[in-house]
Amino acid sequence: MTSYWSFESKRQDERANVYRKQLWPDACGKILELGPGFASSLKLLPHKVTSDGEYLVDPDIVHSYVALEPNPFMYEKLQQNAQQNGFVVQYDETCLERKELATTGLVPFTIVRGTLDNSIPQTVLDNAPYDTVITSFSLCTAEDPATSLKNIVRLLKPGGTYIFIEHILHPPEDEPLLVDGKDVNAKFWRRMQKIANPLWRICGHGCEIIRETAKAIDNTPGWETVSYRYARISDNFLSYFVPMVFGKAIKR
Repeated sequence: MTSYWSFESKRQDERANVYRKQLWPDACGKILELGPGFASSLKLLPHKVTSDGEYLVDPDIVHSYVALEPNPFMYEKLQQNAQQNGFVVQYDETCLERKELATTGLVPFTIVRGTLDNSIPQTVLDNAPYDTVITSFSLCTAEDPATSLKNIVRLLKPGGTYIFIEHILHPPEDEPLLVDGKDVNAKFWRRMQKIANPLWRICGHGCEIIRETAKAIDNTPGWETVSYRYARISDNFLSYFVPMVFGKAIKR
């Protein structure tokens, strides 16, 4: 099971990193990520070469990191990736699987079990406000994405940045913000997404592939600006079911 999810995570990362690389370097200060999974994208944060020749997260840019992850299956690999990138990992008291860790690093990294669907975990509140909030394929599994988005706005400081990349329902054929996959038959694949969604939700741990997340972000009060683009991926059969929206929003 672990090897399967590692494979799937790696394959999705290879697709998504093309777009993450345009956004993740802007993350800074106090960072909150919702549903990071294995957090393999930590390597895309601002890094620097240390005096020992290691390539680690830059503590002058990234000051702290809170990883809000509901699935304890992810914790072991999440912890490893954080440590490899120079974070000092600790587990919040909400994590029954927490361990005593002997790690070295300059940037604190706290793993918290939970979501933003309803109430906000206390540790997440205690560390607010955040300079940056990140979601990476996590709003598609949120039970209440509208509430999650409202809580993201609440947790950001004024002028803070929300960075996102999410699975969505295929945008229209003539979508002007589409950057990749313009030759894909969007009308056909929208129908296929709607047919496949019930089974996809079961197999994908609650992932909904028919949400119009860009519109949901646009319609959430509190933003000064919202900018995003769409990408249709077509490197294999399953990829047609998971087009993406990626971008960022600045809190008013």
